[in-house]
Amino acid sequence: MINALDTDNIAAELVTLRDYWRYAISRFNAANLSFGHGTTTAGDDAAFLILDSLDLPIDALDPFLDARLLPSERKLLAERIETRVTTRKPSSYLTGRAYIQGVRFHVDERVIVPRSHIGEILFTEYLGENGSSFLPDPLSVESAVDICTGSGCLAVLAAKFFPNAEVDAVDLSFDALQVAALNLAEHNVEDQVTLHQGDLFAPLGKKKYDLIITNPPYVDHEAMAAFPEEFQAEPAMAFDGGEDGLDIVRSLLAEAPKHLNPDGGMICEIGSGREILEEEFPDLDFLWLETAESQDAVFWITAESLGVRAKKK
Repeated sequence: MINALDTDNIAAELVTLRDYWRYAISRFNAANLSFGHGTTTAGDDAAFLILDSLDLPIDALDPFLDARLLPSERKLLAERIETRVTTRKPSSYLTGRAYIQGVRFHVDERVIVPRSHIGEILFTEYLGENGSSFLPDPLSVESAVDICTGSGCLAVLAAKFFPNAEVDAVDLSFDALQVAALNLAEHNVEDQVTLHQGDLFAPLGKKKYDLIITNPPYVDHEAMAAFPEEFQAEPAMAFDGGEDGLDIVRSLLAEAPKHLNPDGGMICEIGSGREILEEEFPDLDFLWLETAESQDAVFWITAESLGVRAKKK
């Protein structure tokens, strides 16, 4: 429970954004908070919490460091810093927002805080000078599906990158889909993206797609048992990939061929299970994709590699 007197005193003493940033870093370090929801250090997390709370650009701390804050802003920051420490909830839950490559999404405790490597890959591949060497031409994609959509962030990005595509987005959680609906409306893609509740491909019938995008639960039980409180604040079902973390990934590999067009493919995030997958599926041609933070957390696999064949004319 937040002590109102304490936060009032803090708001009376601290005046500039720099004051609150310094104070938040000290509080976060003293409390031994954990990070990993788009930030990796106390300084970055404090900057995000402060900037996003004030509706300032989250990547532009320096220009505002010496700005004097209004009394209402000072009180808000003092309360949110204390809430971050006392509840250990991710900062995105406190501001109600998260970002993928600068694109803002609504989040709350009904969904995992989005931080997929796939978002980075889409931006890197499609906004580079030469286009992607493996993903399909964005204008040629007429159908795409985001499996385990959560907050709907990847479905929204798919709608933006593939303007000619009808996009489906599936999640088992009704609560998560409520959040996804907010993001579809916020990004004005409700006419392009359709939400479905159900288990993986089950609610889609026999539909086939040019592209499958999926960031499924892939954390093993041992790792989940060791989660810090920040990660425990997120829905457990968004992490639980079974004993070795790959139960849902195996199901996706088994079902994807039934839902891919012959020239299509699937991009899938799996965390740290590369060695297990390659040993278990030696005949599959996984293309492992490098990101800023990993070299093998995401794979691309073609429909052809999965055994999808074009029908003879």
